[in-house]
Amino acid sequence: MSEVVTLQQFRRLPEDSAHDAARQGADVKLIVARSTDPRPAIEPAVFFDRREFNLILNLYARMVGMGEWRDYAIGHDRESCSFAVFRRTADGALYRIVKTPKLARKQGAFAIVAQGGRIVRRGKELAVMLRFFEPKREATL
Repeated sequence: MSEVVTLQQFRRLPEDSAHDAARQGADVKLIVARSTDPRPAIEPAVFFDRREFNLILNLYARMVGMGEWRDYAIGHDRESCSFAVFRRTADGALYRIVKTPKLARKQGAFAIVAQGGRIVRRGKELAVMLRFFEPKREATL
C-alpha cells in the first residue's frame, strides 16, 4: 500500500507516524508541488531609454527656441510611457510622443498622438518619427 502526501501534509505528520509507515512496509511518496503564488511577477514600468530621451529633449529644446512649445509633462505606467508637449501650460497637450513596447513588432513601438487622441504617425524608429516636427521646406523656383 502506497500513500501519496504533499509536502505540507508531510510536515504536519508527527515524525513517529512517517517512520511507522515506513517500518510497516508502506511506501510513502512525497510530492512537492510548485508554488501557486496568486501574485503575478512584477514587471518593471516602461520608460524611454537614455538615447530616446536625449532625442526627445533635443527636439523640445529646438521647439522652445522657435517659440512653438512652452511646457512638457512625462507619464508612464506598466505598458507605455509618454512625453506630452504644451503650447501653453493651461491648455491640453498639443502632442504626445508615446512608447508602447508591446506594439514593437506589429505597428511600431512609437506613436505621435495629436490633440483629441488622433494618431498622426506610428513607427519603429524614434528618430524617423521625430522628423514629423521638422519645419517643412518650401520649394523655390
